[in-house]
Amino acid sequence: MAGVKDYLNTQVSRNREKIEDHIREILKLIGEDVEREGLLDTPARVTRMYEEIFAGYEVDPREVLGVTFEENHEELVIVKDIVYYSQCEHHMAPFFGKVHIGYIPSGHIAGLSKLARLVEAVTRRLQVQERITSQIADLMDEVLKPQGVMVVVEGEHLCMCSRGVKKPGSRTITSAVRGTFRTDPASRSEFLSLIRD
Repeated sequence: MAGVKDYLNTQVSRNREKIEDHIREILKLIGEDVEREGLLDTPARVTRMYEEIFAGYEVDPREVLGVTFEENHEELVIVKDIVYYSQCEHHMAPFFGKVHIGYIPSGHIAGLSKLARLVEAVTRRLQVQERITSQIADLMDEVLKPQGVMVVVEGEHLCMCSRGVKKPGSRTITSAVRGTFRTDPASRSEFLSLIRD
């Protein structure tokens, strides 16, 4: 199964020349000299960066979880502290943090690395943290059909830390709860206690 990094030479690559021209134009419009030595290769560097940070557009997150294993395990499975980097769709500013995923299987489990790949597939595009949280939970629920899923996402948003209200160090925490975790406070508490540092 291909990972997000395997999709780098796709949409952005097909439009490389146009993107570089637009970056060059933006540099001019903000008052920069695009012929200055330090900026000569900037349009190409930005385009290569876009290939990586927007690679999620080329991945179907369902396929990432597509390979599952039959396993008679019906207890909580958690993968925590999955680091992610994304781009705010409102300002195109970076935000980053950690994702914690827990689920209670009902006959099928996913390879643990698939959960990290799912996070990459969902976050490597223009996003908002609330949507990331819901999408991961919904995809887990749809593909694995577990008894329950809970996702907690922590994020630090540069659009809030370095501009606007300028509150560095503030973190946003979002959660999504599906199935058993909605109705069973003990399962929710177990998940939350296990993801604490």
